[in-house]
Amino acid sequence: MVDKDKSPSFSDYIYILFKWKKFLFINLFLVGIITTGIVLLIPNQYKATTTVMIPQDNSGGLGGLSSLLGGKTSIAAAGSRLFGVSNTSEDVLLGILNSRSSLVNVIKKFHLMEYYEIDDNNMDKVIKAFKNDISADPNEFGMIEFSIINKDPKVSARIANYLVSLVDSLNIKFNIQRAKANRIFIEKRYLQNIKDLRSAEESLYKFQKKYGIVAVPEQLEVTVKAAAEIESQLIKKEMESFFIKQQYGENSPQYGGSLAEINLLKKKVQELKNSTSLRSTSNVLFPFKEMPNIAIEYLRNYREIEIQQSVLEIVMPMYEQAKVEEQKSMPTVMVIDKAVPPQLKDSPKRAAIIVGILFLFTFFFIPFVFWGEIANNREVFNNPLQVKASSLTQKIIKFYKLKL
Repeated sequence: MVDKDKSPSFSDYIYILFKWKKFLFINLFLVGIITTGIVLLIPNQYKATTTVMIPQDNSGGLGGLSSLLGGKTSIAAAGSRLFGVSNTSEDVLLGILNSRSSLVNVIKKFHLMEYYEIDDNNMDKVIKAFKNDISADPNEFGMIEFSIINKDPKVSARIANYLVSLVDSLNIKFNIQRAKANRIFIEKRYLQNIKDLRSAEESLYKFQKKYGIVAVPEQLEVTVKAAAEIESQLIKKEMESFFIKQQYGENSPQYGGSLAEINLLKKKVQELKNSTSLRSTSNVLFPFKEMPNIAIEYLRNYREIEIQQSVLEIVMPMYEQAKVEEQKSMPTVMVIDKAVPPQLKDSPKRAAIIVGILFLFTFFFIPFVFWGEIANNREVFNNPLQVKASSLTQKIIKFYKLKL
């Protein structure tokens, strides 16, 4: 005697599945057969992979001209890294790979519009489909793996190898264009620097010609020393004159000669301090009155030349480097493993698909079995839907010849 008011146990659920086992087995078997047939119709996909490495540039973008920088590497090298062609990065290569121009080039070369069966010649659809078959990711060793999936293993290898060469050629072209733009920019600055340096040199030449001076610090030093010497002689003569006056008298010839020497020395001192005619009589000595003007004008001219010379020491190596980079077409990637036609398929994973579909339908049929058991055992119907459910369940039981 079965107590209908008792809640069903786990064994009750197992028993219901056992009663409906024929229904479950037949349907799962049919699902398995149909799924297998459909999966077998799916063509194999082959993945060809090529591994590339970005060469390390130890010169920091300076190339063979790093020796030109001499002791100014901290400034000039920074400028060369700024204006020269920098190292190729993974992001640059991946950006070129995903660019529309690269993808369209490959699509046209390998007739991928027919491969993806795009009838309306919509390039965007082909690009979208092709991107799903491309993968490019850095591996754990710091290299980049380019992979292409295609139904034909030979075609997948050819596309992978061609794509690497295409990316490399486009990156070289990009580097040359960038180097050309940099060269034009640096060239303008270099020519301006040459012009400014020549102007500063002309200003210094005019200054030297105006004052008849060649080495300002040295010549001003000579003037100061000469003035000090004359001042010391003047003091000495004044002391001698005093003693001569005391010994021989104020009207003596000795005292008159001494006064003449003192007056001459005082005149020379005044010339050194104030006279503007000293320049015309001496190419070495200059009056103290003009020394500040001479010194400040000389320092300004000299400073401008030093500044322009320092700029030239930075700009010239950068300019030479830019000219070299503009003509350089070295490979930017190194192929470590060339893509070869794969012998093993990449997809579809037929066994996984079949098992997955069987599990999916199993979880659909089991609730259906419990629903059918409830509908079959219902004695009181509350609405027409329950009547239809019971009728459908009876037909299923009769069709599968279930013994419930």
